[in-house]
Amino acid sequence: MDLDSITVMLRSFWTVWLTLLLTGILVYAMWPGNRRTFDDAAQIPLKDDGQEL
Repeated sequence: MDLDSITVMLRSFWTVWLTLLLTGILVYAMWPGNRRTFDDAAQIPLKDDGQEL
């Protein structure tokens, strides 16, 4: 096993890993149960300083 074959193998691994990670993040963000959490977080900049979260 030479350095070139190791490099190709690691590039393939990172491509698969990053694709799975991106897919997981997108599924988490689009999951219907998380909508309220994200809507509440989106309203934080619009709240007055005296209001509690």
